[in-house]
Amino acid sequence: MKQKLVDLTPTCCPPSHAESEPDLKAPAAGTGDEKIRMKREISLGNGICLIVGNMIGSGIFVSPKGVLMYSASYGLSLVIWALGGVFSVFGALCYAELGTTITKSGASYAYILEAFGSFLAFIRLWTSILLVEPASQAIISLTFANYLVEALYPTCQPPYDAVRLIAAACICMLIFINCAYVKWGTLVQDLFTYTKIASLILIISIGIMKIMAGETQNFENPFEGSALDSGSISLALYSALFSYSGWDTLNFVTEEIQNPERNLPLAIAISMPIVTVIYLLTNVAYYVVLDMPSLLASDAVAVTFGNQVLGPFSWIIPISVAMSCYGGLNASIIAASRLFFVGAREGHLPDSLSLIHVHRYTPIPALLFNGLMGLIFLCVEDVFQLINYFSFSYWLYVGLSVVGLIYLRITQPDRHRPVKLTLLFPIIYCLCSLFLVIVPLYGDTINSLIGIGIALSGVPVYYLCIYLPEEKRPKFIGRLNAAATKFTQLLFYCCLTELDVEPEKQPSGKSQ
Repeated sequence: MKQKLVDLTPTCCPPSHAESEPDLKAPAAGTGDEKIRMKREISLGNGICLIVGNMIGSGIFVSPKGVLMYSASYGLSLVIWALGGVFSVFGALCYAELGTTITKSGASYAYILEAFGSFLAFIRLWTSILLVEPASQAIISLTFANYLVEALYPTCQPPYDAVRLIAAACICMLIFINCAYVKWGTLVQDLFTYTKIASLILIISIGIMKIMAGETQNFENPFEGSALDSGSISLALYSALFSYSGWDTLNFVTEEIQNPERNLPLAIAISMPIVTVIYLLTNVAYYVVLDMPSLLASDAVAVTFGNQVLGPFSWIIPISVAMSCYGGLNASIIAASRLFFVGAREGHLPDSLSLIHVHRYTPIPALLFNGLMGLIFLCVEDVFQLINYFSFSYWLYVGLSVVGLIYLRITQPDRHRPVKLTLLFPIIYCLCSLFLVIVPLYGDTINSLIGIGIALSGVPVYYLCIYLPEEKRPKFIGRLNAAATKFTQLLFYCCLTELDVEPEKQPSGKSQ
């Protein structure tokens, strides 16, 4: 099937793009040929904004109270926030090694595929495409819409249809921006990341001024009443670590990073301390202004904070939450579209999703598919419930990726690794990931089992569409795939991409 599509490419695309130039790692000077693949347009600054923008979502504005609820004291909660940052740094460092060793986009999907083969990688992709990515994007867009219209409906809930339409418009606008040019998407990301950081700096500055004015009564006995039992501390740490999720965003676009061996680990090394310090100082500011009952009773902590200290300028906070959601949604769309793009290129999704525009070098079919799934999930009334089914899956797949790092160290000890950690880091993070998988299984068993069942629903799909040799698969699948790919090529002026990796580094079990 792939060969037929490659043969079709010269008829759908200009001949000048059919020939490939030498490998990108050592480009020949003066060559005029262009290889059809994603261009390396993401700079170090863009990478930092992608990571920071995805990690700092609406959570730090809306509901940072989970850690405080379980730790039961300001002092212990800050310690747990700091521990969460340290554990996340361990995971991010492991991904810095993985991203510079396995130079494919796709993050955990690509790493699981390389280390453990096709089946586990497909299940990871199946859960993302069926539920996790579209549901999370629908939720972020709805949060954006709610905060955007909050000022118009101060005493009641905004109209259901209005919120859904604004959320749909938000998704459509970002899909268009990212289809147009990669640089447009990174420009939006940079702008909204700077905006959300400025908003948090405003909150932090107010907290520092309150402390300098001597308003420290909430910190007189910071550890009084701390919940020191292992169950409460575990749940508090789980809440903190979940707030730090998103540090793997840049690994989804590895093939588009300029000088990835330098910029990928450097972006991670710069982003993680920034987010950790911002989280700690923002919580200190909340704790200085709000007492514990007020903080725990609030549905939107930053809004309560703003109402108490900003007076007539309290509208800044809801707008800041909306803009933070917009930036987070943009980062999620960039990452998810690359995941689907790489999955299609590996033969796990229809070939049409592995096409990119001939001149813009954007994965238009994957972006449109991602947007369509998000719009479909906006039609689900209780979409917030769906994400509970996969509260553990993020940590499961990240943990599997880090186990893959250890496995590849053992099976391929001589492989080129620009970043090479001591094995202590991946071992500690694997144990941490195991804890993060067990906590929701224990605390929310029914929803977690439903999530596992949905993931396992991909097994028959894998058997019919990937595991079976092509001649034994149902004939209509191949014909439908070929027809959809040809139609997509002609409609969107797209071509199949060429891998920017050496052939011997590709996983051997692509379709078995």
